[in-house]
Amino acid sequence: MPDYLHSACLRVFAKEEEDVDAVQDALVSFFPFNLEDEKIELKRHTALGFKDKKIRILEVCLKKKRHLKLFLSSLLEKLAAEQKELLVRQKESRLDEELDFFIRFDKSRLVGKKSEGKGYFITDSGNCFHLTLSIAVFPAKREAALALIDEIFK
Repeated sequence: MPDYLHSACLRVFAKEEEDVDAVQDALVSFFPFNLEDEKIELKRHTALGFKDKKIRILEVCLKKKRHLKLFLSSLLEKLAAEQKELLVRQKESRLDEELDFFIRFDKSRLVGKKSEGKGYFITDSGNCFHLTLSIAVFPAKREAALALIDEIFK
């Protein structure tokens, strides 16, 4: 697989009433390798939400080419064809000026479940796993990034 990405960051919010361990397990399930063994940090932050309720933010960012290739390959395996088609159809609105491509995965379908097979579903909901893929193209132009997105999710 070519070098399609500069980085990939996956983050999720866990509300006070949610089982943070189950949310963390679902986050970790996105990665086809052991984060600890690969010395990849799982960042944890706490913020205050509405009515001063605690929200835990869990985040993993990948920067090494080897990790990015394994992650992207695994992600593509777990996305059904119609989910990939949706991403391609919506590519214009999902790509920003810095050539970051955004995907939200339905959190309710992943937390507490094993995400075997075609288990990742795209959502517009705020209750999600939020993935930012930094697209690697030269020259760094929007048109080139959009063409690469077509190639990635074909």
